[in-house]
Amino acid sequence: MAFELKQNLKLSQQLVMTPQLQQAIKLLQLSRLEMVDMINQELEENPLLEENVPEDFIEEERPAENDTLMTLQGEEVKSIEHTSEITGEGDGREDFDWENYLEDYGPVASSYERRDDDGPSWDNLLTKAPSLADHLMWQLRLSLLTELEMRVGEQIIGNIDQNGYLAASVGEIAEQERVEPPLVEQVLSKIQTFDPPGIAARGLQECLLIQARLLGVDNPLIEQIICHHLKDLEVKNYALIARKMKVSLEEVMAAFTLISHMDPKPGSAFQDDRVQTVIPDVYVIKSGGDYKIVLNDDGLPRLRISNFYREIMAGIEGRKEGETGKRYIKERVQSATWLIKSIQQRQKTIYKVAESIVRFQKEFFNKGIGYLKPLVLRDVALDVEMHESTISRVVTNKYMQTPSGLFELKYFFSSGISVAGGDAIASKSVKEDIRKLIAEEDTRKPLSDSEIVERLGEAGISIARRTVAKYREMMDILPSSRRKRYF
Repeated sequence: MAFELKQNLKLSQQLVMTPQLQQAIKLLQLSRLEMVDMINQELEENPLLEENVPEDFIEEERPAENDTLMTLQGEEVKSIEHTSEITGEGDGREDFDWENYLEDYGPVASSYERRDDDGPSWDNLLTKAPSLADHLMWQLRLSLLTELEMRVGEQIIGNIDQNGYLAASVGEIAEQERVEPPLVEQVLSKIQTFDPPGIAARGLQECLLIQARLLGVDNPLIEQIICHHLKDLEVKNYALIARKMKVSLEEVMAAFTLISHMDPKPGSAFQDDRVQTVIPDVYVIKSGGDYKIVLNDDGLPRLRISNFYREIMAGIEGRKEGETGKRYIKERVQSATWLIKSIQQRQKTIYKVAESIVRFQKEFFNKGIGYLKPLVLRDVALDVEMHESTISRVVTNKYMQTPSGLFELKYFFSSGISVAGGDAIASKSVKEDIRKLIAEEDTRKPLSDSEIVERLGEAGISIARRTVAKYREMMDILPSSRRKRYF
């Protein structure tokens, strides 16, 4: 067999992930706050990229014909026609016309107009909530304790978990501080009087007993229920508790009412992630019988390429030692251009997806959650002529402010359930119907899952009992046996 060396010409198509495409995809899936952080980082790292602050923006001036522009109403974005001239891409040129690039390219800027002067300073709006340890240490320092007791108290506070319970034993703390266990018990008793009530308990029973003591409750019945009948109380088996303790059902219910107002996790109120500030990416404003989409540009920097580097290039143009500087500035211009185009493409895509959602869910905006239609990613993808994965990135961590409230874009996507007549409604609408039925039920005779199925069937909604149970659990609603009230 003879070996031959041949050349073949083969034509094929493949997807190439260019740096610009990678950056656009990354920007698309970022939340609003993450994108602002990324832009600020790029402003620090790229000297050619600068923010066009409102004071420097002359309202009478209008961008040149080739400027990048996107209005809040989502009008067509005018593309950058001279990107190849700036970056040198596509024509193989090595020379770069620095003298004229600004005239051809214009002041590059995204259409974000900041209105910070209209509102209060961020310094007056932001604050850091104290942690549980900070709150307890502040109270410890105000207590009249010796230096040794203070050290033991610090060790106790350091071993309190996020729910407010003591995660170490008295013996372990005594061994760590080389003190006697009675001293640790003494300091622990002091800390258990701190706010929030029930803090530093070694279990649920002690936590509730501490709260009862601080509330000034002097009722042996409550103490006995906490110590011996918490399991029965959890499943609301009041009759069994009354029978075991030989007391009336009314007394047990009165005790339950008081215990139910106690906090089983007193430290949870100090968790750092207990509150999340959400800034909407899109506003939906009703205008007559229609809805308008407005992108939220507040707080987003208005970007442009710095004019300062034109003067620098003028000084080194034609000098051999200036080649390194020219190459560096060329790379920075390319990076800045890609960022600005990616931001604008991101905003344009969010606008188109939001517009499609409003178009599909117009009945929801007009009449409420009961009219939410089944909607999947493919429906919007076909409507805006994009891939489903792109729609998935757009709706992740993005929020829409509507006349009915603030919703994540994902909220408007849900599967459908068949109803009479061959139509379908969104599963979220069915959940809302279940919630309303349970809210309006007779608490002495709550609706079972089977009865809820019958009620929904009368409304033309065909649904299985196990589906009702699943939706009820998703909404954290107890079964009928645990929702029952005796009076």
